[in-house]
Amino acid sequence: MEKSKKTIVLNCDRVERRFALLHGGRLEEYQIERDDKTPKVGDIFLGRIVNLDMLLQAAFVDIGAQKNAFLHFQEMLPGYSDLAEQYQQEVEKIAAKRRKRNAKRPDSKGNAETLRRSGKITAADIPNIFKPGMEILVQVVKAPISTKGARVTTDISIPGRYLVLMPYNDHIGLSTRIESAPERERLRKVLSQLEIPEGMGMICRTAGEGQKAAFFKNDLELLLDSWTNIERDMDSFSAPHLLLTEPTLIERTIRDFMTDEIDGGIVVDDKDAKKRIVETLKRCGAKKLASKVDFYDKSEPIYDYYHVNEQLKSVFQREVKLPGGGAIVIDETEALIAIDVNSGRGKNGTDQPDFILNTNLEAAEEIARQLRLRNVGGLVVIDFIDMRSSKDRDELHRTMKKLVKDDRAKTKVLPLSRFGLMEMTRQREHESIQDQIYTPCPYCSGTGLIKSVVTMSAEIQRRLTAVLRDRKYKGIPIRIYMHPEVLAQLRSEDSGFLDELEAKYHHELSFRADPALHRENFRLVDPETDAELK
Repeated sequence: MEKSKKTIVLNCDRVERRFALLHGGRLEEYQIERDDKTPKVGDIFLGRIVNLDMLLQAAFVDIGAQKNAFLHFQEMLPGYSDLAEQYQQEVEKIAAKRRKRNAKRPDSKGNAETLRRSGKITAADIPNIFKPGMEILVQVVKAPISTKGARVTTDISIPGRYLVLMPYNDHIGLSTRIESAPERERLRKVLSQLEIPEGMGMICRTAGEGQKAAFFKNDLELLLDSWTNIERDMDSFSAPHLLLTEPTLIERTIRDFMTDEIDGGIVVDDKDAKKRIVETLKRCGAKKLASKVDFYDKSEPIYDYYHVNEQLKSVFQREVKLPGGGAIVIDETEALIAIDVNSGRGKNGTDQPDFILNTNLEAAEEIARQLRLRNVGGLVVIDFIDMRSSKDRDELHRTMKKLVKDDRAKTKVLPLSRFGLMEMTRQREHESIQDQIYTPCPYCSGTGLIKSVVTMSAEIQRRLTAVLRDRKYKGIPIRIYMHPEVLAQLRSEDSGFLDELEAKYHHELSFRADPALHRENFRLVDPETDAELK
């Protein structure tokens, strides 16, 4: 594999599918897909409003999942998006177009949905318009995470390979990642010539850069077919019902990643998957990309051959080493991701300001990579090594912004604070890789900590003293069951204290090891009846 090449490696097992993006052999992105029925980002549902919570300014919508979906009032406004103000100014014109388009189907649910969206409303009007029991068309924008249900919106969008169709918003736009002014002008002309139903809009994706007009036309036809099917099913089914599901990992790879940037092509270890990828790319007019799809047939597992498994180890480590000898320490909490940058031992004779800046820049590059690989999001707080030079601090901020620029998750980076902390937010749409692969440890409840044997010995002694002082247990023998490691502590370090208790209170004490007991649990019982002494 050439050093600068970008290659996609797909591992297709029966239980799960795995995606890895390598840049010069270095792992840059990683995804896992398993067969389950939990809502995925992009899924479109016909939902039913369960209740409206005025304090939260949100509706809870039944979409057929374990937990009701969360729909904020702002996401219930018609055509809500980053272009909301522009949309509101043109709302009357758009509403007229939609009424004309739907005049032929006056009784359909799709038409009712359109009419509901066509009015100029505010969040204060929500309770008067949306009632519990009402059906509503929603799309998942954030998958269920931990104990929280999915987050949904009414601002529907359907992505294709080159276009994103917006059925309820007539905005026509281009991806901001297409930077060439002549190409942007060409694409605007291509989009303006496409026949799209009135009241609908579309956005040209990055993959559309340099593509022929015919490819956009074919893509739009497929998207409109999908929308037609959604409108048909809205009339055929009652809520809750899944109307459109997000494509599989294989299909998303073609749609979202297969651009000319993937100059190393795709390697996949499943013949059927390879066939589907090649056929889809050819159908989209990407014959050049289709020729770069290879089937992996070696005996060595594909992720071992490309050293993916080896690199994945760092994704699950708390500490990640840096090339210059430093390290970053990553702690995921419920509220935020805390990252600490350590300089390591450094090198003798190294100029300290330059060494600190280089270590921080190395850390910034690895942090941006680890956030993508781990798929973590929310608030991220980074404690960089303190730098006195404002020039160095500004350089670090610029570097971090540049490093996260191409991240598919929306990311915002703030300058270093007075305390040397950098705050950033990263969009969180899915469970992190760690949450997908691991479950909390049942022994420590996910804390990573259990009480020491010394602590447990002290707790047993306090509990035993309290029981010995209780008159209702006067004179009866007592047996104590505990974990073997705790018993070893009691018999070695604390045996003298136990002899004193036995002599003082005139009780016969016996101790038994029970490997089945948790190290933090113990039992005091009457040896004759096995009744627990409380």
